[in-house]
Amino acid sequence: MDRRQLLASGATGLIAIQFGPGPQPQTGTISGHIAYGAPDFLYVPLEIPAGVNRLTVDYTYDRPALPPGQNGNALDIGLFDEHGFELGDEKGFRGWSGGFRSSFTVAATDATPGYLPGPIRKGTWHIVLGPYTVHPHGLNYTINVNLEFGPAGPAFRPNPAPPRATGRGTAWYRGDMHLHTVHSDGRRTPAEVAAAARAAKLDFIVSTDHNTSSAAAVWGEFAGPDLLIIDGEEITTRNGHYTALGLPAGTWIDWRYRAVDGALARFVQQIHRAGGLAVAAHPLATCVACGWKFGYAGLDAVEVWNGPWTLDDEAVLAGWDNLLVAAAREGRADWIPAVGDSDAHSEPQVVGLPHNVVFAKALDRRSVLDGVRAGRLWIAESAAVDLAFTATAQGRSAGIGERLRVPDDTLVTVTLQVSGVAGCAVRLITDQGQRYGTVLGPDPAATVTWETTARNARYVRAEVRRQQPTATTADTMVALTNPIFLGA
Repeated sequence: MDRRQLLASGATGLIAIQFGPGPQPQTGTISGHIAYGAPDFLYVPLEIPAGVNRLTVDYTYDRPALPPGQNGNALDIGLFDEHGFELGDEKGFRGWSGGFRSSFTVAATDATPGYLPGPIRKGTWHIVLGPYTVHPHGLNYTINVNLEFGPAGPAFRPNPAPPRATGRGTAWYRGDMHLHTVHSDGRRTPAEVAAAARAAKLDFIVSTDHNTSSAAAVWGEFAGPDLLIIDGEEITTRNGHYTALGLPAGTWIDWRYRAVDGALARFVQQIHRAGGLAVAAHPLATCVACGWKFGYAGLDAVEVWNGPWTLDDEAVLAGWDNLLVAAAREGRADWIPAVGDSDAHSEPQVVGLPHNVVFAKALDRRSVLDGVRAGRLWIAESAAVDLAFTATAQGRSAGIGERLRVPDDTLVTVTLQVSGVAGCAVRLITDQGQRYGTVLGPDPAATVTWETTARNARYVRAEVRRQQPTATTADTMVALTNPIFLGA
């Protein structure tokens, strides 16, 4: 939706907050009412005069008791500067805090996490309000905007993370690709996330704060030869969330659309042009607007395991397996890989539960993304778990994410070597479902073999499960692999 469409829709029909010239600090206040069924986003114009060096916003809204069976009030907030607020207008974006903060400040020298430091120029700015949920009686809000005047001060100096770490050459690297900090709705600082990643024995992480690029400017302080930090974003649309992995520092992806708007392809293309990957996040999450409604065309992966194993993950895994069957049936090379991430926001959520073990030529942004894109990865509960998974025939072999090209009737030997999983159940899954299963003994390391043909198994993938129920599932996932495809 362009600006003219936004205006025509009534999304900006709010009174502007006006200010006089400096140099004394000024406060402008506006109160309003958002009706039940309002547009997803509303825009409050701010007429910013010359000479401002700091802009501070605080807001409140009423939160009456929840009506039976319905949602109460939740109001998100963000900021666009004088460059504009059109859909996808990266130049105008100045920050987003969702509903996590009741105030924020922006200046040339600094900004509240989630917001971008920079000059406060004269012109029409806009506060964006996102009525996430609205009580049937509506939502009453009050916004206060404080302006301070004076010299801008020294410009903020970004410190982005380097694109590579030392690594071990061509190897399997462990990484959590869905993490939050205080730059969105997490309670861990970037320093704490980096420390938790190192404690979990991860080689890389991807920073995916909601709807903002602000954390990219600080990760350089916390990366190092032992930890690659890759920039990203979790894009939280009103019809589901997806992560952008591997964005150049400062790149921002818009989230202000639903599936019916037909806008997703535009932003996935933006991610791809920037060299990144687009991944459907927690597709069956039950929170409002979290469930994925866009389909998977054009995406690079799907997050089948999000945080501790639950029934949601079990259902996503089954749906992803159906996508594999369709790809195998149609002989397509563009199958969609599975990933797993912690989505950790704060204690006691565990960074690295789960994480991806990615085959990459080096520990750098491009190599890691290449491994994810190709499906050369498996998912682990923790660094205590290790495995190797191969298929061999006629003196040739293929590993996770690869294809073993053999005639349909050639005997193929599938081998799973696994350690750190004593007493767990192993399942080998094909396009026909589970074809082999066994329970491992007390030895923490074991090897499982199974024979099949490409005619009987167009692909094979492995699952390792602890025979321990969760609150919603009969057992607990410990590790799972992407498939090995068999046949021409």
